[in-house]
Amino acid sequence: MLFNSQGFLIFLPVVFILYWFVAGKNLKAQNILLLVASYFFYACWDWRFLFLLMFSTLLDYITGLKMQEATGERWKKCWFWLSIVINVGFLAIFKYYNFFAGSFADLLAGFGLKVNVWAISIILPVGISFYTFHGLSYVIDIYKNRIKAENNFVDYAVFVSFFPLLVAGPIERATHLLPQIKSKRSFDYAKAVDGLRQMLWGFFKKVVIADNCAEYANLIFNDAASYSGSTLALGALFFTFQIYGDFSGYSDIALGTAKLFGIDLLRNFAFPYFSRDIAEFWRRWHISLSSWFRDYLYVPLGGSRGNTWMKVRNTFIIFIVSGFWHGANWTFVAWGFLNALYFLPVLLLNRNRNNMETVAQGRLFPSFRELTAMITTFSMVVVAWIFFRAESLHHAFSYIGGMFSRSLFSNPDFMGKKAAMVILGLCVFFFAIEWAGRERQYALSHIGVRWPRPLRYAFYSLLIFLMGMFMSTNETPFIYFQF
Repeated sequence: MLFNSQGFLIFLPVVFILYWFVAGKNLKAQNILLLVASYFFYACWDWRFLFLLMFSTLLDYITGLKMQEATGERWKKCWFWLSIVINVGFLAIFKYYNFFAGSFADLLAGFGLKVNVWAISIILPVGISFYTFHGLSYVIDIYKNRIKAENNFVDYAVFVSFFPLLVAGPIERATHLLPQIKSKRSFDYAKAVDGLRQMLWGFFKKVVIADNCAEYANLIFNDAASYSGSTLALGALFFTFQIYGDFSGYSDIALGTAKLFGIDLLRNFAFPYFSRDIAEFWRRWHISLSSWFRDYLYVPLGGSRGNTWMKVRNTFIIFIVSGFWHGANWTFVAWGFLNALYFLPVLLLNRNRNNMETVAQGRLFPSFRELTAMITTFSMVVVAWIFFRAESLHHAFSYIGGMFSRSLFSNPDFMGKKAAMVILGLCVFFFAIEWAGRERQYALSHIGVRWPRPLRYAFYSLLIFLMGMFMSTNETPFIYFQF
């Protein structure tokens, strides 16, 4: 089920009413309802893969209990690795088998050896990377004695499969979400209103910004050889707006929906396109994934505590693995590799912690130095996104080569150019609101709250009107559903 579907507009109010007015203050009933609703939400996509989700949940639940009950380190380690191997194995089969098999065949072909590899014709289970990482962090934390195993299966299952975060995050930690699931929750009107406001902004990002930018990004990327450098640059810019509006929009809807049920999820975006260096960008983009790799991969490898070689090695490992997490394609690996190259100078010069505070904090406009740094960082990110969007490495390199040609400074020309300029104008409007609200958890959390009620409602009505005007007639899935 998609957040931007008609089904969700029916599903959410029904669950909300049952949750607060039928389950009431009965914590056990509330959690059972959330679990049933979450499984129904997932089954609406493909009920067959619901069994995979249930198996993964049961595996990690039992593993946690067995590790805690283990009388010796040997048995504890056996259960730990059993869970790791099975979880990673599922990812490898469903997400990466065909990629590795095809790459192996291509490698042998390069040496003149032709082999026929067996490919699997199977659908990638939606959200498998997200709920697998929920389980992995839980098992690792128990193994490292950071948390105790959860005895209540329903509570643990809700932690893994809570429907707002089930298919595209944020990637939660048991230390943050499980205590909320186990605690009594009472309806908080202010929190619910805040959740609706965040959902409104998330839907605006998805429906108005992401979906409309996608139309022109697809048009240009799918026929890149036919366009000038300036048009290709515009296509890369459209995709940059698309992926941010799409994924941060999903995260806002997820966080806002969770607030309706009295639950706070981890923040996933903190206005990353206003970053002044690439290290700040990665502290603000997909925060739950970046922090997951930091805590469970980068730090165990030694982080930035070792010599220069270790710093370089660990940086490339974490970014390449992060790229590979996104999909089984060399373009994602190249995207991670390029971001590692971006990050290294900042790390080696010990400037990776320079920009910890919000840009232009307490001021309306940034300084010239801040503005220059933001434009430079943003431009680097735009180029990197080309690899993320491209169908192949050849497509990416030919796109970049065409973009940085003499025609880069020509007048862009493509079908629907006038309509595209309207969408660019909406992007400017969107970023102006983001800039005004950059010191808050999300853009609308403060903007308009203290305005007179008629003016505030007029502003919200404008956002809804724009969604009605620019909404696609088709239900467009979120980009990160495929990961």
